[in-house]
Amino acid sequence: MLKVSSNLWFEKDVQQAVEFYVATIPNASMGRTTVLPAETPSGPPGSVIIIEFKLGHQDFVAMQAGPLDAFNHAFSISVQCETQQEIDRIWSTFLENGGVEEQCGWLRDRWGLCWQIVPRVLSEMIADPDRERAKRVTEVLLGMVKLDIAKLEAANR
Repeated sequence: MLKVSSNLWFEKDVQQAVEFYVATIPNASMGRTTVLPAETPSGPPGSVIIIEFKLGHQDFVAMQAGPLDAFNHAFSISVQCETQQEIDRIWSTFLENGGVEEQCGWLRDRWGLCWQIVPRVLSEMIADPDRERAKRVTEVLLGMVKLDIAKLEAANR
């Protein structure tokens, strides 16, 4: 059976990053950790660490292999939350661990990876066939940093 996973390249601290993600995101688990036993372009034996993990039903592989390309907004992980309490908890946990707030429900964690912490209903609201309602929701969304479900729902009325 075909398996698809997203791969994340970390310069360092991959173990701490994955442990943080698994502890913060509901329905997450850490899988196999592999330390490469051979010399690689990134360094001597043992310098490359690969960790398999799951966030929700999404598979990821995180690799620590020294500096290469920094994370950027071209790739982000979207966490779709059911409640405002869930958004608030995840948001504050990232910030307390060195994360930085960005616009429209985005934040960047201390390793530079971009996240979107959003209400599950947001995609339905902005795809609403009533384009005027969708516009109101979008305008409210664009003025937010951490997303507020009640304000988005009010704009959707």
